[in-house]
Amino acid sequence: MSTNQPFDHEIRLRHLTVEEALYRLDKYLDSAFMQAIKEVRIIHGKGSGKLSSAVWQLLEKHPLVISFRFANRGYGEHGVTVAELEKRRP
Repeated sequence: MSTNQPFDHEIRLRHLTVEEALYRLDKYLDSAFMQAIKEVRIIHGKGSGKLSSAVWQLLEKHPLVISFRFANRGYGEHGVTVAELEKRRP
């Protein structure tokens, strides 16, 4: 990812298979960390809950994730997860 382009603080995973979504999310979290991004929004949608459940399982184990929660009311709620990332050290 080029450092000349602004980093998108959101990743959209809706309509992807769980496998593809988790692959993209893992790469995205690494990129966000390298860009020193502190918080990201993960748009997984509400649907059956299968994708959001898989996303939360990945976030629970991911070494760069400090905490995560559903978005606030009016900002996606249960269709969006907000994750706080570790601070990148120089």
